[in-house]
Amino acid sequence: MHVSLPAVDPWIREAAAEIARRAPRELEALVAVSSPSGDVHGADECASVCAALAPDAATIERVPCSSPGHAQDLILRLAGTGTRRALLVGHLDTVVAHPEHRPLTRQGEQLVGSGSVDMKGGDILAIGALRALVTRPELYAEVALLLVCDEEWRTADFGHVERFAGFDACLCFEAGELSGEDEGVVVRRKAAGTIRIEARGRSAHSGSAPDRGRNALLALAQAAQAVAARHDPQGPAHLSAVPTVLRSGDAFNVVPGSGELFCDVRADDLDAIEAILPHIPAEVGGATLHPELIRRWPGMHAEPAAVLQRASALLGRPIRPSARGGASDASHFAASIPVTIDGLGPRGGKAHNPEEFVLEASLRPRAEVALAVILAALSA
Repeated sequence: MHVSLPAVDPWIREAAAEIARRAPRELEALVAVSSPSGDVHGADECASVCAALAPDAATIERVPCSSPGHAQDLILRLAGTGTRRALLVGHLDTVVAHPEHRPLTRQGEQLVGSGSVDMKGGDILAIGALRALVTRPELYAEVALLLVCDEEWRTADFGHVERFAGFDACLCFEAGELSGEDEGVVVRRKAAGTIRIEARGRSAHSGSAPDRGRNALLALAQAAQAVAARHDPQGPAHLSAVPTVLRSGDAFNVVPGSGELFCDVRADDLDAIEAILPHIPAEVGGATLHPELIRRWPGMHAEPAAVLQRASALLGRPIRPSARGGASDASHFAASIPVTIDGLGPRGGKAHNPEEFVLEASLRPRAEVALAVILAALSA
């Protein structure tokens, strides 16, 4: 027998339609700004765009970024008459360098552009949610949107956990997804780490005196193989270990005397990541290797079943919890904020790729998902 679900909450339906109506143009404006991690001017320009799109009722605050030398992060705050506090989270930086930056273009059903799905599309939905919530001040004491400018390449400790101590919910707007045919959100993420390995060798002329050198490049190549040998995504810790950046040598006719290697590592917990370090050799061919874990992101293991049940009722269709391997700033808040849910952004694909895109048709349903989750979290 067919069981009909309740219709979507009328306020959610109307507010989501307005968010989706404005989203393509707003996404075009935000993606137009090239903002690779560490670029102060790009981050400031993105912050200005977001502040202009925010509701008039929002207070605007710039606060120190977790990473030295970066532009200040942006916080938009709404004050209400209720009792609960919710934090929305996004980031403005991308992995795309200025020469490769692509402004937003429409290609069939796709809105293609640098950082569109990771995660400027989510930022636009979060700002739209703030505008919608202005009309419902009775729901909250405070709703804050934190937009950071260093998520893609942060090695320093995350600096915002204490700032939002006591908040009731953390809702992150990284890209959304489907879980089967149902809407999905992210409640589990792997821990993430970056291993940096410095090689110290000795330079020599590669033609007249090659054996006098101590080849740092060859040592780093073996280090890369040692890290890659630990790769075991189907194992008990679901460990992925991927060498990603190798720098060594300055001239084609000189034995490289120094260099560095970076490896991206993900696992269910940080202990599995740290256990890789002893497997890296200390010396190869006279060149010494010095590994360190320069980035430590905790895993996220949230259990918001009651919130998702309420949100599904408001939405009129199921919202399913799912897991994702990529890191997110939601992980930093999960240990201290009772309700943490991620993946509230639009659907799309090819993140960190020149063809990165948002599916335009996903903007309205994902705005509905985000608003339903926000309402459910504020009513807990």
